[in-house]
Amino acid sequence: MGFVSKYIALEGGDGSGKSTVSAALRTRLEESGHSVVVVREPGGTPLGEVVRGLLLDSDQLDEWAEAFLFAAQRAELARQILTPALEAGHWVISDRTYYSSIAYQGRARGLGEDLIRSINETGLDGVVPDHVVVLDVDPGTALARQNRPDRIGSEGVEFQAAVRDGYLDLGRTDPRVSVLDGSLSVDDLVDQIMEVVT
Repeated sequence: MGFVSKYIALEGGDGSGKSTVSAALRTRLEESGHSVVVVREPGGTPLGEVVRGLLLDSDQLDEWAEAFLFAAQRAELARQILTPALEAGHWVISDRTYYSSIAYQGRARGLGEDLIRSINETGLDGVVPDHVVVLDVDPGTALARQNRPDRIGSEGVEFQAAVRDGYLDLGRTDPRVSVLDGSLSVDDLVDQIMEVVT
């Protein structure tokens, strides 16, 4: 069976295993003969890395400033990295995308999911994932996995539970989103992701 998409985003709460699964998925795709570009959010460009420090390491940050900083670095990543990679025929695996903002800022921060989606999609100008895979892990388990929680990862179980609810709702309402059991082995998760995207 042939591949039908090239842009996959991995989502989930802090500690859900996105980075580990991303690396394994990259290996699987490259073994299948595909050229793969892996990006992370926030980050991926010089501006994005500066913004990453502000977002994750600041002691305090206004909720709307947080939302717009995420959107700004995301728009830059789309222009500088994602569009050229996709146009050149590479697969893209993204460790987070604007669906994080829908769940974190839109749902858990209470800023409004539809508004946060609109802000981000305006900046992305059509550069959106073909598939969004949510790795669903119990918030308490996910928090216990973190070695050094960042500002957002330190928000606590109640906040992370609201994030999880946001992702689960997206899985029910958005056709791009697939929710997988994040407690499965990495190999099993990659197998399931390959099924989703083929």
